Order: sequence, then structure tokens, then C-alpha cells
Amino acid sequence: MHLFKQQAVKDPESVSHLIPVIDFGPYFAGEPGALEKLAQHLRHACQEIGFFYAANHGVPQRVIDEAFAASRRFHALPLAEKLKIQLNENNIGYMPMNASVQAASTVHKATKPNQNESFFISHDRAADHPDVIAGTPLRGQNQWPESLPDIRAPMTAYFETLRAMCTRMIPGFAVALDLLPDHFAPFFANEEHINLRFLHYPPQEDVSDNTFGTAPHTDNSFMTALARTDVPGLAVRLPSGEWFAPPVIPGTFLINLGNMMRRWSNDRFLSTPHGVINESGTDRYSIAFFHSPNPASTITCLPTCVSADNPARYEPAVYGDLVKDFYRKNYFHQKGHEPVSK
Repeated sequence: MHLFKQQAVKDPESVSHLIPVIDFGPYFAGEPGALEKLAQHLRHACQEIGFFYAANHGVPQRVIDEAFAASRRFHALPLAEKLKIQLNENNIGYMPMNASVQAASTVHKATKPNQNESFFISHDRAADHPDVIAGTPLRGQNQWPESLPDIRAPMTAYFETLRAMCTRMIPGFAVALDLLPDHFAPFFANEEHINLRFLHYPPQEDVSDNTFGTAPHTDNSFMTALARTDVPGLAVRLPSGEWFAPPVIPGTFLINLGNMMRRWSNDRFLSTPHGVINESGTDRYSIAFFHSPNPASTITCLPTCVSADNPARYEPAVYGDLVKDFYRKNYFHQKGHEPVSK
């Protein structure tokens, strides 16, 4: 029996409240006292589960729908066309099936590649961008399919809209950690590190144990904003150790914290394990927006999260080094990766 079923919650209705719905509308509207109230809700969600739904997030449904339509069109291209823009050292481009494994995961020992294909974009930098000219790691150009030039506009519109949403959310996390609202702002200045991943999970013929669309893992981001369709497949591991399939709630994004937030908060905030198996019998699509600090940022445990009784669990580290190590372990195209058996 598959891992998610072996350890599934017996009564999903009894635990559905553990992934709360947080209303960002009052804070985004600038209502007095809204930031402090928002921080209270975020503090509970981030310390207790590491996931929450974001409601009244300000992203038009049209932007989401057009991004999903563009993703479907991209993934419908012939494989040969997609392989012309295969994922590069900056983690930009197309990643085919059987090209990744959650080797960096401490959640579950993956022995088979993930059963998904993905298209990654980042900031849409021009050829004359200083970082592109200099070949700065993790700061390259997007790759676009020549045969589908019109997907660029809806995908970059989604990128910029989600970037604005996540940027507006960050002060809430700072206040939830007993910091000033603008504490994280310098770390996200000058083009923060963002990967936007358009995922396609074909129906899985093999749903045996240890075969996943995406194996259980934690994200390496500061935060991740996930858009889903109504095709099921996602499972989240609750603090109890049970796996729970969070329902799709219309008008919300499912938000989770990543390893960088856990590292910054000295394990006060959670980076919760999750994974995907597509046994729906149909194609599944999702869009994951990974929002992280500038690669040059040094991640040091926050002063509000350490004390004489609770010393720092992590040494200071440059985010760019951490993310490159994560990519090297998980993606077969990266130098130094040792592929698992296919």
C-alpha cells in the first residue's frame, strides 16, 4: 500500500481546520491594526502546521486561468520541442519526466525519479542585463519555446503578480516573529530569487509504494504559493505524522513555508513535508511560485528566535550556496548529481 494511504488521516473532516484560511484583505486594504491581527494568525499557522490558505490575496482569477492555459499549451508541445530549452544551470527551462529525485529530502528516501514534467521561469531578464552579461549564477535569462511565443505574456504576468502578492505578505511574517515589519525587505531587494514552476503530472500507471509524482520533501524557499486545479494528488504530512489531502478552496492560494524560513526562525516556524501522487486517471496541473531572498543574502538565525536556552541550530550561510546545493542534489542536469535507478 502507498505511503500516503498507509498513514492517511482516518477522519479528514476532523483535521481540516488544521490548515487555516487566513484573510489578507483587511491588511492589504490598510485597515488600522490589521497587520497585528494578521501576524497572530500567521504565527499560529506557521508554528503549528506550516501551511495555510491565503484568501482575498488580490490576484485576479483571469491571471491564474491564463497561466494555467499557457502551461497546458506548453506541456502539449512535442517532447523534441521542449527539449530544445532543457533546464540549465540556473534552473530555468524544461525538465522532462524522470529527471529529478528528492535526494535532498530528509522526509523519505526516494529511490525512483519523480513522475512529473516541469517548465521553470524566473525574472524575465533581457540579454543586456548586467547579471546575464556577467554570467552570475542563478541570475540567467528565461528560455521560451520558439513555436509558442504567446505564452510568454501570461506566464510573466503571473510571475509579476505573484511576486507582488508575496512581497506584500512578508511584513506579516516579520511581525509574527516579533520583528519590525520591514525586517526582511533588504534580503529581497535587487531581484530576489524566484522560481516559477509550471507542473504537469500525467496519470501514473504505477502507484506502488515509493513511486510518486513528487516524492515527499520540504521546499527550499522562504515561502511557496501554490495554485491548483480540482484534480487531487497533493498530500501534506501533519505534525502527528499522518498524511492529509488538503482540499482545493476556490479563491485561495495554498501557502507553505520552506527551509529558509525554518532556518531563519531557528526551527520556530515549520517547513512541512508534502508530496504528490496522481492516481486520478487524468492529467494534473499545478503552478508553484517559490519566493526566496536574493542569492547574495546571508541567512542567520533571527535574534528573536535565539536565547541562552535556545541557541542557534544553524550556522550563517549564503542563500545562493544553499540553493545551488539543493539543485545539485535533486536535479539530474546539475553537475555532481548521482542519479538513482530509473
